[in-house]
Formats: sequence, C-alpha cells, structure tokens
Amino acid sequence: MNALMAKGLLFAAVLIGATIYVVKSMNIDLSDPINMITMIGAIAIAVLTVGVSIKYINQMKTDTASGELADENWDGIGEYKNELPSGWAFSFLGTLIWALWYWTMGYPVNAFSQIGQWNEEVKAYNQKFEETHKNADAATLQEMGESVFLVQCAPCHGTTGDGLSGKAQDFGSRMSKEQVLYTIKNGSNQLGYQMGAMPPMMAQGKDAEDIAAYIAGGMKGEQPAAFAACASCHGPDGKGMNGMAPNLAAYDNTLVSHVIEHGKKGKIGRMPSFKTMLTPVQQKALAVYIQSLSK
Repeated sequence: MNALMAKGLLFAAVLIGATIYVVKSMNIDLSDPINMITMIGAIAIAVLTVGVSIKYINQMKTDTASGELADENWDGIGEYKNELPSGWAFSFLGTLIWALWYWTMGYPVNAFSQIGQWNEEVKAYNQKFEETHKNADAATLQEMGESVFLVQCAPCHGTTGDGLSGKAQDFGSRMSKEQVLYTIKNGSNQLGYQMGAMPPMMAQGKDAEDIAAYIAGGMKGEQPAAFAACASCHGPDGKGMNGMAPNLAAYDNTLVSHVIEHGKKGKIGRMPSFKTMLTPVQQKALAVYIQSLSK
C-alpha cells in the first residue's frame, strides 16, 4: 500500500466517522428505512470519492499521451479516440437499475405518497395536541394564542393587533364607526352565520349614525331606539344570540372561528381561509388572545 492509498483510506475513515457522529448527535432514527438508505448513501459517496480520486491521481502519474487521434481538431487541438471509462458506463447502468427499482418496488407511484404520509402524521399530531390541551387554562390559551397570532395574523394586523394604521382590522376595539356605517349601508354575508345575509340599508341617516356610534363605543350608555333593527338578529345585548349572528360587542370564539373558516374582505385585500391551518384548540386560544387586545 503506497502513501497515497493510506492517506485516501484515512480520509474516507474520517468522513465516515464524521457522518456517524453527526447522525448520532442529531438523534436520527436509523430504523427508518429512508434514514438508513441516506446513511448508506453518504458512506458510499465517501468511499467512492476517495477510491475514484486515488485511481485517477495514480493514473495521471503514469499515463502518457498516446493513441489514435480523431479527425476533428480545434485550432490544432485534437482529441484521442478513447473508449468510455467503464466506471461511467457502470454508473449509468446502476442509475437505470436503481430508478426502475425505485418506481416499481421501493416507492411505487400507486402505493405510496409522501404528501399522504405527511398529512397522516399531521393529523395524528393534531389529535394528540387536541387531547393534551383540551382542558387548557386561560393563561395557557392566551400564551398559545399569542404564538399563533404572531405567526399567522401579525403580518397583516401588526404585532400589537393595531391593524397597521388602518390597513387591516384593529383588534383594540370590536368595530369602528366607519366599519359599522359601511356594513349598514352595504349589508354583509361573508361569515356564514345561521341568520344568513344582513340586508343593506337597515337604518339610514341619524339612526345609522346613532347605531354606529353606540357599537363603536363598546355598546355602553343608553341604547338608541334604532338599535332594535339590529337586536332582531344580534340580540338586545349585541352578542349574536349564542352564535346565530356575529357578536357586535366582543371577539368571541364563534366570531373568530367563522372568520378563520370563511376569510374576510378588508382594505388590503381578502383575508384567506385558515380553516385547515388551525386546530379547534388553537382557534379558541386565538380568540382568547384577541380578546385580551381589546381596550
């Protein structure tokens, strides 16, 4: 064994050792066939890299320019008629064999889906998550809701829920006077409540102004007589009659769930539905946190 071979084997051993060390430090489960195949592939690459490098380094030391030149040349530079290296041919053949195995036996296209496996794992995790946190206390829900809010909601509503200067809903209060007037004028049928669509022009002029000021003010003080048009669906207290219509007084769990499921049109565009992205517990936690932002 010459010095080059010894150095090459030492280098291969170092690569393999480093790979094994990293795998163990990351607690990778080698009982998973995918992880095991990847591990074997990494070791094979290390061995092949060193072996091929040694072969061609030694060959460069002994080979001489000889053989039959091809007829073509470029600016006097010719090319020898050398046969295709056997290693290239075997590698190409091996790739074809591996591809056929992969398509027919390893991961048949009609028998396995990584997306399907991912969905099953997410479903199982969500079930475990729901079971673990089904009786979470208010403090836990608020902390969880804050995490969901900062990831999913803050890009449009701001990290403090202020709506980024009117670009999105400001969670500091339930509705602004302008929002109430717009809804009275145009009606609403975005959130899929059981009461159905709210028709436009249920109030006009001073009545609409009084209703808007009352709702925007947190429904405090004397209730205007014109609010009777709203109470028929939203209830005398404006809380939505146990989820039959939107709660005008606060952000309750039902309201948050409806917005998450159906999305909502806003000034900066339409908020998409998030119904497949949050579990029921996460929706409840989000409602608890949004309620904490109200003034």
